Amino acid sequence: MEAAGPSAKKKRSDELEADESPPPAIAAMEAPNPQPAAKKKRSSHIQESAPPPGAGEGGGAGEADRISGLPDAILGEIISLLPTKDGARTQVLASRWRHLWRAAPLNLDSVGFPAEDDDAYARAVSRILSTHRGPGRRFRVAAHLIHSRPDTVDAWLRSPALDNLQEIDFYHRSMDPYQLRPSPSPPPASISRFSGSLRVATFSKCRIPDSLAETLCFPELKQLGIEKVRISEGAFQSLISSCPALECLFVNESFGFSCLRINSNSLRSIGVRAQRCWRDEPRFDELIIEDAPCLEKLLYADRFGIRLSVVAAPKLTTFGCPSDTHRDLRILFGATEFQGLNTVSLMTVMRSVKILAVHLWIFDLDKVIDLMKCFPCLEKLYMMDVIQLKLISGVVSTGSF
Repeated sequence: MEAAGPSAKKKRSDELEADESPPPAIAAMEAPNPQPAAKKKRSSHIQESAPPPGAGEGGGAGEADRISGLPDAILGEIISLLPTKDGARTQVLASRWRHLWRAAPLNLDSVGFPAEDDDAYARAVSRILSTHRGPGRRFRVAAHLIHSRPDTVDAWLRSPALDNLQEIDFYHRSMDPYQLRPSPSPPPASISRFSGSLRVATFSKCRIPDSLAETLCFPELKQLGIEKVRISEGAFQSLISSCPALECLFVNESFGFSCLRINSNSLRSIGVRAQRCWRDEPRFDELIIEDAPCLEKLLYADRFGIRLSVVAAPKLTTFGCPSDTHRDLRILFGATEFQGLNTVSLMTVMRSVKILAVHLWIFDLDKVIDLMKCFPCLEKLYMMDVIQLKLISGVVSTGSF
């Protein structure tokens, strides 16, 4: 009987090791590195005397896996920061990791999914949502699906895998079909279920009607992007007022309104860029900063002549990129007025501005001197050509402002 005991235990141990053995590729990566015979004994002595946390979990014999020894909550946060495919692949690392991806906050970024086949694209997103139990951290899908598959997008937004979603991004791709007419579809009303959790939101290639804007409320939203969106002035004001914690606003090539008035106690950064539109469409051509006590950065690409008035922005430190391409362009800083980059009247100065970027087609020293009179505390002055203007517009469009 005594001889049979160890034999049975050994057999059982061999079976467990066979069941939990990782895939060959993972096993090869986890295999211990060969060591010289002279150092092997000392290494074994150190490991026996002080075994590190997590030893034996997903590592080879005598090799420590310190990452797997971390708490599930920390590993889940790490996984949620990985690209979607990489996060899902962590399930095959070791038995310790098999449940972590499904329990970690979901980061679903569909960039890289089959763009040429909407059916395959939709199946991939649906499969991920069906296999993950949530909560959601980030949901990023192509904006044209709002029009081509509205019911599918609505079902995605209602999925438990997106509970407590923090970031949503309906991004636009240049190859996607997009028709301004007939009127583009609005995002599903089910987006309002994230009102208590959403921190970052980008809407693209859609329409935000007044009825939807009035129902939206995002008290925790920090960043808002509006790109190629049809929205009325009233709906825009309603949307901004429903985001009392908003710090960063980006408006790119949107239409349906002519004037945007900013009254916000929280906004720190604003980036705007206008576009051409049809004759019967209101075009965004005026920005008025009426009261923005925390505004620090104001970046705008005035390719089509956005008139600008800054009434109250006492903390504004970065301003760009006014241009001399529009001779009738009107810029007001308090009582100081510019036509293009020519000073019409210099009644007040902007001492808070430390960084200024301007777009000059032809260098004019007199203009530069006049600008420096208006901004006497400048520390950095950038004079940009057409290529550089495109670069600053790209920085604004990525939200890195």
